[in-house]
Amino acid sequence: MNKNYQRVMEEILKNVNGQTLLLHSCCAPCSSYVIEILSNYFQITVFYYNPNISPFIEYQKRVEEQKKFIKSLKTKYKVKFIESDYDHENYLKLVEGLETVKEGGVRCFKCYEQRLEKTAIFAKKEGFDYFCTTLSVSPYKNAQKLNEIGEILEQKYQVKYLYSDFKKNNGYKRSIELSKTYNLYRQDYCGCKFSKKDYYIK
Repeated sequence: MNKNYQRVMEEILKNVNGQTLLLHSCCAPCSSYVIEILSNYFQITVFYYNPNISPFIEYQKRVEEQKKFIKSLKTKYKVKFIESDYDHENYLKLVEGLETVKEGGVRCFKCYEQRLEKTAIFAKKEGFDYFCTTLSVSPYKNAQKLNEIGEILEQKYQVKYLYSDFKKNNGYKRSIELSKTYNLYRQDYCGCKFSKKDYYIK
């Protein structure tokens, strides 16, 4: 039976007061609601590691949009930003042979793992209290799988994972509202060239 990760997060937040959180973000729109909520509890550093995104010009556009949003949003604790490396070749090797798998399947799960593990490693190295990802705000992302991966990485690297399902409580709807308020660029595909192809076929 699937857990209600929104409730799990709410219980965790009862004991949070200014701890540090390394928040993996896929893009400014998806991060908008997540940062709005979590910045009331955590000192957030947005960790931008998305080697799946292509072409590179699209990646750069999303990076700049993320920076713009962070600067625009007023928060209890100042939000910081770290851009990791653009490890696109390793991403392509990781999903080799899975190019035709439908979005939301095994290829995506490998992508989740790659990005979350990099986040966990960095969080451990730099002494963050928690790590997490914005990915579950999207109705197209599998929150159950994301949290299962987070749990494994929490045990592997001994750094706490913030269990969550940000699409709950109208999180996705709120992210759309914030995107309009802050005039954020909302891309029409997840990020990889395979999802872009799927989008245009549909």
